[in-house]
Amino acid sequence: MGTNKVKPLNFSGTYIDAKYVENVENYPIDRRTIVVNPEDSDAYLNETSRSIIPAFSSTILNDTIIKEAKSLLLLEVVETKNIGKIVFESGWDLLGNFPGVDFPKDVPLWKSPQDEAGILEVDPYFMARQSSQPDHQEKFSVKVNLWYAPSLTDCAIHNQHDFLEIHTQIFGRGSMQKFKENNFGTLYEDLLMIEGYTQIIPFGKVHKHQKYTYPWHQYYADTDCIWMAIEYHPIKNSHKVGKRE
Repeated sequence: MGTNKVKPLNFSGTYIDAKYVENVENYPIDRRTIVVNPEDSDAYLNETSRSIIPAFSSTILNDTIIKEAKSLLLLEVVETKNIGKIVFESGWDLLGNFPGVDFPKDVPLWKSPQDEAGILEVDPYFMARQSSQPDHQEKFSVKVNLWYAPSLTDCAIHNQHDFLEIHTQIFGRGSMQKFKENNFGTLYEDLLMIEGYTQIIPFGKVHKHQKYTYPWHQYYADTDCIWMAIEYHPIKNSHKVGKRE
């Protein structure tokens, strides 16, 4: 593969330009861009002061060059005026309107089309910090999409996923919340999400046979919010290095 292989993501539009770049080498960032490192290795900038984008984290860059990274997700907010109109772009709909989704139609939670960014090899135990370093590679189909919710929206407590997920705040301010039970009164963690921040550690716990368990959790929108879900869907029987059971 050559360097700087760029894939535009299918939810790019008038308001947000989104792309996935593989085999990154001396890649220029000309305008203010949220840069997400979805890998279990660090990314590096080409600056005199040593600058790192750690594994599974993000930052906001402008007028710089990314020296090296396995892959990156790049999101540029190109228009903020009436940004709520993003939900009228192609493929967006209320979550409750998506086929096969059991979700209340009166909750104003909107979802963009989902796209597979690529196939990544990462250590899920390291990702969940059940290991101090990556040494157990598995293949994952990394799927991404945007969400939109207006201010003061509870986006529904849930605890079921058959994948690992992290989230990146693109616009506005919200939080990822954990609960002891399926009850808003049992909130015990409120992780603030501000523009450019990625939830570095997924809420899920990794078990053998590529199974995951989650606490009760939800996204909450303090303001009108747009965020990105980054889902790591396991490719079965893809263990490559090391072994954990």
